[in-house]
Amino acid sequence: MIIFANLLLRLIRMNNVLTYGAVVLVMLCGAGAAYALEPDTFGSYFNGLWWVMTTVTTVGFGDYYPHTVPGKCLGMVLYIFGIGLLSLTISKIVDAMLVYERRMEEGKVRFMGEKHFVIINWSTHAEIAVREIMNTDQTAEIVLIDMMDKAPFQHIRMHYIRGNPVRSETLDMANLGAARAVFIFADDLTHHNAIVRDPSFIDGKSLLVAAAVEREYKQVHTVVEIKDEVNLPSFRHIKIDDFIIGTEAVSHMAVRSAFNPGTSRILSQLLSRGDGDDLFEIERQPRWATFGDAFDELLKQGATLISNGSDLGINKRMDEPIPHDARLFVICTRETFEKLQKLP
Repeated sequence: MIIFANLLLRLIRMNNVLTYGAVVLVMLCGAGAAYALEPDTFGSYFNGLWWVMTTVTTVGFGDYYPHTVPGKCLGMVLYIFGIGLLSLTISKIVDAMLVYERRMEEGKVRFMGEKHFVIINWSTHAEIAVREIMNTDQTAEIVLIDMMDKAPFQHIRMHYIRGNPVRSETLDMANLGAARAVFIFADDLTHHNAIVRDPSFIDGKSLLVAAAVEREYKQVHTVVEIKDEVNLPSFRHIKIDDFIIGTEAVSHMAVRSAFNPGTSRILSQLLSRGDGDDLFEIERQPRWATFGDAFDELLKQGATLISNGSDLGINKRMDEPIPHDARLFVICTRETFEKLQKLP
């Protein structure tokens, strides 16, 4: 009994690869031995393997079984060692899955996907951004980088990386070089979870992260949330692609709504992928020589051309040719946008 217990303990402590190899070896050798001992009973090596598999998994269909004493002795060996080894292998596989899940939750597993969105620093604004991305693109994957002990929530399209976003190894864990875009949200918490109220200090942290991203991954589109507009020149100096000044946007929407009731609802609809019209970017078609050509055809399809990139003044230049690098944005429904993509 002591010998058996020691053997079992050694098997439990055995390397996973050796355990899996031992199981495969037992099954292959057992199948060969069964066929060699009773070739007439099993008929082929595959049938011997089938019997071994049904034996060690305790299924036992009974379609094949040994008739001789040596064959039955082989069966008893498989009962004792084969079933034990297979059970041990299954437990190791389950344990490995639990360890992997725990490492995923703790942000210790490298992300290997591409064309994903990276969000740095978890906050209320970051949570809204995550849900907006998921609602906008049903296949988009998101990688969150933060210093929390565990991921804020679990989702099949959400991957968590725990680490300092200023360090290149953390950004590499998120496979930032293959990302579609990176969002850097303002972090107003210290390492001791104390709230920082100085916007310059908060923007300073964001500036460090943005500098690290631009230093290593200039090709990735970078969006930064800024607390104080005064700090905007510092971010422009490192050539950040886009900025979000949250307090400014809220103030502008409030004033616009006061002077023109209903304005805030229009802007909110355009900013979210809910019901109604949304903002979409469409490809320039070769048959469109001028902005007027594009405007007229799109209008007939139910879409309104409003800008070339950030230029909202194209309605004054309908006769001008469309540049080859133009980025045309329209307002329409999701159904109209999908129909426009299918046009020749």
